[in-house]
Amino acid sequence: MTSAPSDIPEPAMRAAVETFVIFGRLRRRLQALPGESGLTTAQTSVLVRMGKVDSTSVGALAAAEQVTHQAMVKTVAALEGAGLIVREPDPVDRRRQLLTLTDAGRALSQGERHARQQWLARALAERGTPEEIEAVIGAMRLLGEVADG
Repeated sequence: MTSAPSDIPEPAMRAAVETFVIFGRLRRRLQALPGESGLTTAQTSVLVRMGKVDSTSVGALAAAEQVTHQAMVKTVAALEGAGLIVREPDPVDRRRQLLTLTDAGRALSQGERHARQQWLARALAERGTPEEIEAVIGAMRLLGEVADG
């Protein structure tokens, strides 16, 4: 099957393909970094994600992490059992439960995020020239504009 001719410039298409591939690989690599917390990769990912919001629901987390509701229920239960998150009734809809990080969960989330940022900064510094790193910064600005619409 052939696709219709595109008015998208070829370099932009190559950049889009490379961005998807590299972001996927980088995300998997960051998630696979060993943490000192003893949490699973899924638990760490949820904890770091929750550190970016005040509160959220199991359904919203499942959608964001691209896992089933059932899988997220198990992950949340483990985090709750470890004292890292708490469930609270939604003030607007009492039937719904909202999840919030405890102080310990927030501290661990910040520590995990910082460790991953340190790893990436070190990897960039070891492999890239200052000019290449500046080019990455410029590319991230452009991708940020695209993401913001």
